[in-house]
Amino acid sequence: MHGHRHRGPRDRPGADSRRFSRWGLLVLLCLAQLMVILDISAVNVALPDLAKDLRIGHGDLSWTITSYSLVFGSLLLLGGRAADLIGRRRMFLTGLGVFTVASVASALAGSAAALFAARAGQGLGAALLSPAALSIITSEFRGPERVRALGAWGAIGGAGAAIGVLMGGLLTQVIDWRAIFMINLPVGLVVAAGAAHAIPADRLGPDWRRLDLRGALLATASVGSLVFAFSQAQNAGWTSARTIALIGAGLAGLAVFAISERHASLPLLRVERLADRAIGGGFVMMLAATAVLFGSFLLSSLYLQEVLGASALATGLGFLPFALATATGVHIATHMIRRHGVRVPLAGGFATAAAGMFLLTGVGAHGSYLDDLLPGMVIAGVGLGVVLVSVAFSVLSGARDEEIGMLSGLNTTGHEVGGSIGLAVLTRSRPARWVRRTERTPRSRSRTESATRSSRPGSSPPPPVLPRS
Repeated sequence: MHGHRHRGPRDRPGADSRRFSRWGLLVLLCLAQLMVILDISAVNVALPDLAKDLRIGHGDLSWTITSYSLVFGSLLLLGGRAADLIGRRRMFLTGLGVFTVASVASALAGSAAALFAARAGQGLGAALLSPAALSIITSEFRGPERVRALGAWGAIGGAGAAIGVLMGGLLTQVIDWRAIFMINLPVGLVVAAGAAHAIPADRLGPDWRRLDLRGALLATASVGSLVFAFSQAQNAGWTSARTIALIGAGLAGLAVFAISERHASLPLLRVERLADRAIGGGFVMMLAATAVLFGSFLLSSLYLQEVLGASALATGLGFLPFALATATGVHIATHMIRRHGVRVPLAGGFATAAAGMFLLTGVGAHGSYLDDLLPGMVIAGVGLGVVLVSVAFSVLSGARDEEIGMLSGLNTTGHEVGGSIGLAVLTRSRPARWVRRTERTPRSRSRTESATRSSRPGSSPPPPVLPRS
């Protein structure tokens, strides 16, 4: 007679299908996040075309970016906490619906005001969608699977922007700038149909009464003030009264927010959790990592277009190695975290990114893409891929079920604010030898002005705009 082997969890009927369903869910969530990121970086490539069609003045063109980033960055903490109290599935599907409808409205916009309002709607949808998606990933995946899932999420965040530049150039040149927005309609419908089936139903009904609206108002106004200050600092000046007032108001508002949250019965953000080195330290490292990521992305874009004379589409192609390098770093991080925890990959990732940035500081006015720019981009991309995954794992790995959305919102807020700081600071610190060369022609001056005015703080680093000749 043959003995009967005991069936473990992996052998039970339906176990494989459930695992497949979870990984299928991850694909859908990452596709939604990719849609958000692509729609940001791709828009920068289309700015000259949409400005011409909608007759947007040069001084108002930056609001195409700012109207999105301001709403997105300021509402992330609220979106994350709402995922805990109202339901992750509800918030994800609501955010996806708002984002998709706003994308269609952006594609159909007939005036600058209509476009800016629609872009703000996209920011609202993204602020609900992104932290909810990250909280679903954190709650559905455990142990080594969570590391791999966060690795996929990190790859989207790091490499998606470079892909967006390429797609934006292709869609704008082959079809029209409106296609950049309209393509979100079929993608959004597919993701919504799949997510409605794959995301587990929320176990409890929405708890609107326990949502900390006072904290939400303080956080939204404070973070929004900082994001707006950083996004406008290049034009207004870092020492201007407006920039100083906005930064001061934002910091003061965050101080009041912290005091208020310590006395709230169910705070928007448990401030005491920042004392945890994994969470508070992870948030600070997210600020640093995304500042380097977005800033290096922008400076490399400026170098390609201003110094080497590359077109917007060629610039997108030039960033594909960066995307591959980031994905490689993510893959390395998932293996290192399982074996060594987060400290070793964090130290190694930051050291590698620093080495890549050091190489990038040596590029000159007479350099080349292959010899001067590419090595630093690839090395920095690998290091940043390692860091982004390690930081996300540090912040979210110890999260209790009832605070997953809150910490997801905190992690994404660090991503947004850090990116805005990096763009503002590194744009101003562009090497003078580049400026001296690019100031030789009116065309290069046009590139510089368009690039610095259209750079956005937020989920992905934008390239500069190259007006069509």
